[in-house]
Amino acid sequence: MIDREIKRSLGQMIKGIEVVGATHDGVSRAYTSHWVSQVSFEEPIVMASVSPKHDTYPLIVASGEFSVSILAGDQIVEGQYFSYPGHKLRYVADEMLAPWPDDPAGPPVVPDAVAWLRCATFQRMPMADHELFFARVVAVVPGRLREPPLLYSSRLGWRVTGERAREPGVSVRDQLLARAGVTGVLDEEERRG
Repeated sequence: MIDREIKRSLGQMIKGIEVVGATHDGVSRAYTSHWVSQVSFEEPIVMASVSPKHDTYPLIVASGEFSVSILAGDQIVEGQYFSYPGHKLRYVADEMLAPWPDDPAGPPVVPDAVAWLRCATFQRMPMADHELFFARVVAVVPGRLREPPLLYSSRLGWRVTGERAREPGVSVRDQLLARAGVTGVLDEEERRG
């Protein structure tokens, strides 16, 4: 059991909501996650944290791939539906999943999402109650990229992004460089290093 103060503090972390899906031998399953992250700048690599208790887990293991549907702010119904084990809701909402475009045997996706990622796993790392799947993004289908994404925090609940955190036209980077006494434009070597 996680200490109460640690749990409350971790609960402040707000993250984007994705639906992770997999298909194997004609069976498709999906679950809502806010534990999918990009983990590299050099390569399109993501990490998904998956519970071995979830019915999607064996499908990811067997197929060696999964999809990520990045949900838009208006897709809370889909986010909530896939946040419950499908068997508890008797898989009543088949319309909330569609096959991967041009590959009906591929991992399922949520229609009208911000974007879809198809990910091929290359490494797994067991944790106490979840397993981390590291995967390369091998295909992407941009969707409603201009839509604000759906967010979640266990302390704040479901949210939609919206307001900018800084004023338009204000460069925090330039302000910090001025404070450090760096003036003018950085040359190419400084920008790379």
